[in-house]
Amino acid sequence: MHSVQLRRAAGASVLTLALVAGCGSAGSAEQPAAAAATRVFTADNGQITIPADPKRVVATGYAVPALIEADAALVGISSWQRGLPLMSEEDRATYDRLEKVAGEAAAETNYEAIAKVKPDLIVIGVPAPVLADVDVERLKSIAPVVAIGPTIPSAWRELSQRQSDAASRAANFGEAKAAYEKKAAELAAKYKDALAGLKFGHVGAYGEVAKGTFQREFAGSWGTNIAQDVGVTYYGQVKVKGGGSKDVSEYPSIEELTASLGEADAITYSVQPDGTPNESVKYVLDSELWKNLPAVKAGKTFPIRYTEAATYSAAIKTLDAVDQALAPLGEK
Repeated sequence: MHSVQLRRAAGASVLTLALVAGCGSAGSAEQPAAAAATRVFTADNGQITIPADPKRVVATGYAVPALIEADAALVGISSWQRGLPLMSEEDRATYDRLEKVAGEAAAETNYEAIAKVKPDLIVIGVPAPVLADVDVERLKSIAPVVAIGPTIPSAWRELSQRQSDAASRAANFGEAKAAYEKKAAELAAKYKDALAGLKFGHVGAYGEVAKGTFQREFAGSWGTNIAQDVGVTYYGQVKVKGGGSKDVSEYPSIEELTASLGEADAITYSVQPDGTPNESVKYVLDSELWKNLPAVKAGKTFPIRYTEAATYSAAIKTLDAVDQALAPLGEK
């Protein structure tokens, strides 16, 4: 799926489609080819005229892994440390060699560095509220800017597709999507009987020990959405929707652990790439309230690695982790 030859062939195909979908026909006597090779793209920041086949792309935020995997013509990216464990060796090598023109946070955008790499397209992959930390007008003076940021975590599917499309790499995106869906279907069939009738809860990785809280993730959140494609059913919903990820996760106090997860037949929880829980998850696992939960007493708790996948290729790694986690359940 990361074959360079396949990517280049797919890129050539999607270029042809992009030119057909452009605002005019290329190379007519009345209209120069250079003027025709653009199209109007629907982004979070409006209808933006962009190159039909961008040659020098800058990507930030969630656009970084999506456009690396799609083999976009990248000349600069933001830092994306959280996604490094999910990258293939080939994509990690690409990430390492690319110029870093922004930090992990949107506010750490280096406008001078972006101008220096002379992009013809800038793809900003940050949530809409965070976009306020970016001087979009300044970026627009450098190159066309399309903002394509996440809403709820499970929307990475649509998000990565739109980002790939903006960079004229839609065909490359399709390869990874097909591979993911095939594997998810195979695992869903494998665990169909074992998962039937079970209500799951999930403990996420972003509780705050200092505040005495844990993260409960519901359907559509980072820790749950890929397991759902295997057939895991997560019950309940947030008490008050706060927009974005807060529509599918909440942060109760540790004293509310029984009330939050007491009805669960089984519980999944996020762990680090090496399989160990981070501080916030360990805080929950060490609690006496946790040890007394029905699901815990029944031995139906399952640690899941790689729960922050935001592309289809990365999510295949998560599917493998879900398979590994649920294996004991499938054996019963």
